[in-house]
Amino acid sequence: MTLHPQILAMDPMRRTFEPMLVNPGFGDPGLFLDLRDERRALLFDLGDISALPPRKLLRISHVFVTHAHMDHFSGFDHLLRVLLGRRTSLVLVGGPGFIEQVEHKLRAYSWNVVHRYPVELVLEVREVDADGHGTSARFSSREGFVRGRGERFDLAGDVVHDEPCLRVRGRFVDHGVSCLAYLVEEKARVRVARDRLAALGVGTGGWLRELKQAVLADAPAPTPIALHWRDRDGEHATTRTVGELRDVVLDVVDGQRIGYVTDLRFTEPNLRTLEQLLTGVDQLFIESVFLDADHAHADRKNHLTARQAGLIARRVGAQRVVPFHFSPRYEGRAEALTAEVLAAWTDRA
Repeated sequence: MTLHPQILAMDPMRRTFEPMLVNPGFGDPGLFLDLRDERRALLFDLGDISALPPRKLLRISHVFVTHAHMDHFSGFDHLLRVLLGRRTSLVLVGGPGFIEQVEHKLRAYSWNVVHRYPVELVLEVREVDADGHGTSARFSSREGFVRGRGERFDLAGDVVHDEPCLRVRGRFVDHGVSCLAYLVEEKARVRVARDRLAALGVGTGGWLRELKQAVLADAPAPTPIALHWRDRDGEHATTRTVGELRDVVLDVVDGQRIGYVTDLRFTEPNLRTLEQLLTGVDQLFIESVFLDADHAHADRKNHLTARQAGLIARRVGAQRVVPFHFSPRYEGRAEALTAEVLAAWTDRA
């Protein structure tokens, strides 16, 4: 499948995370978000993930599921099989009833051996509801994945996950069932100005990560940073403060905002929800299941047409759009779906 260059145009600046569709347009929905500097990844939806090699699956720290239809959740078993005995933890997030859905999958197997594995795998499962509340539960391989302790929690607005460098927001749209649309927000990014670095007389090294984290955390100016680097003259070490380094070495710029939207009806309430979540999004991954000539069929299936996907991208002001989740009835006609998205997005429909 070849997508229009306007759709896939990328900012040339190096990104701290990179999104990639798990499957081509006609495969199961899924987005793999590689957090390169942290050597881990986020996964959105968990259908057929066989295209991801084990080395990528082992990077996944969090999975965000839109809803539990098979093409969005059947890959749970495959992921679990790869992680067992290798990873220590995995966080899964979904909508109402999600904990029971994960529990039923786990109860389908006999776990009389897994407690002997030297590496314990703990699944932290979180389900959120539209009222701003959530529930968590813990499943450990050491305990045969019997449902363990859990707790209720309150969401901060629509934030379903928050950490120092990024947050994930989620809002419910209607697909005949409740379905989560997601937005990943990278918090302010720090960029190394290499010319200023050279003027300061220091080299790159692991200390830059410590400095970036300190800047993002708004650390006090006197906070010391130990600088270690190596060049052709050998090893070097010195200490500077955050105040000395912040403006000389780094630019602070807005972070990326990436939307992931799939399985929803083209209704005004859904559009308002997406507008609230996604306005100004940098890159929008959005389902484009049917051609608009088949919009009546799309209505019956509670899915979007390609034109409707493009209209949504235009309405939320998406800077880039990537269509996916094409109906197999259009096999070999991906370009037609892509062109329809592009025409609506650029107001040429």
